[in-house]
Amino acid sequence: MKTFQVAAALAVSLICAAIPVHAQAPASRDYPSRPIRMIVPFPAGGPTDLLARVVGQRMGELMRQPIVVDNKPGANTIIGADAVAKAAPDGYTLLMAIDNTLVMNQYLYAKLPYDPVQDFEPIGKVATTPLVVMTHQAGPQSMQALLAQSKAGAAAMSYGFGTFTSQLSGELLKRTLGKEVVSVPYKGSAGTTQSLLTKDVTFTIDGITTAMPHFEKGTLRPLARLSAKPIPTLPNVPSMADVGIKLPDIDVWMALLAPKGTPAAVVDELNRALTQALASKDVQETLLGAGLLADASSPQALRSFIASEAARWRPVIAEAGIRID
Repeated sequence: MKTFQVAAALAVSLICAAIPVHAQAPASRDYPSRPIRMIVPFPAGGPTDLLARVVGQRMGELMRQPIVVDNKPGANTIIGADAVAKAAPDGYTLLMAIDNTLVMNQYLYAKLPYDPVQDFEPIGKVATTPLVVMTHQAGPQSMQALLAQSKAGAAAMSYGFGTFTSQLSGELLKRTLGKEVVSVPYKGSAGTTQSLLTKDVTFTIDGITTAMPHFEKGTLRPLARLSAKPIPTLPNVPSMADVGIKLPDIDVWMALLAPKGTPAAVVDELNRALTQALASKDVQETLLGAGLLADASSPQALRSFIASEAARWRPVIAEAGIRID
């Protein structure tokens, strides 16, 4: 009887010991064991979509599982972000977000269906892309010419934008233009580029990824950059300061995130693959050719960066008086 009790107690202790080990085992032991979905909150063809496909392919090769891009555009990136925020925190659904997804939207809407801080686990920063004021072939020849046209009070002017960062930049620029400029929203860069090619708007403010082939053909013309840093692929494009316009230093940045609660081991594994992908020379060259600058970071650095960007943009948005509700 005593022998049976000892054996039973030993069995129970082994079972109890096994339970926490199983519960706390790193989810990454066999991760990933199936394809990963990377949601892009824009239509196919724009800079964020291209970034996700280039980086996602290399990450998939490193992790030995395909990363499939799923485009969920609309509502200023809210639809795609909300889908990831509500997804299972298992590392199989990721979000390629941009700055307004994680920073600006919270100041534009009275209520978001997701919390940009509480609902995501940062994986790492991915890239930045400079914003450029651009026009069509028959448009102003320079930024100075655009300013002169606006001051002359000739035909009505309009500008297109595909992200809130572009919209905010346009609203700030309108103060300098000195006349009413009609704002025309699009779902992404593919829409803004097409509208410029068809001359539906006077100018657009956007990243250069989709426009680069048209710059090379001469069908579109870059007028000025909003970033203080020169653009390697467009070295002759002046900054706003160069043409006498005072605006904040503005770039669009992209980051990779997972749903809140994703195990730290999985986040670390994703960050390792992301960092290795962005360190690849061929990946960097492909991105640079599209106007994207690889810009890797740790999860912790991304979290701090998001907080600093929120502190920077909150007063700017409040001063501009922009609300979307």
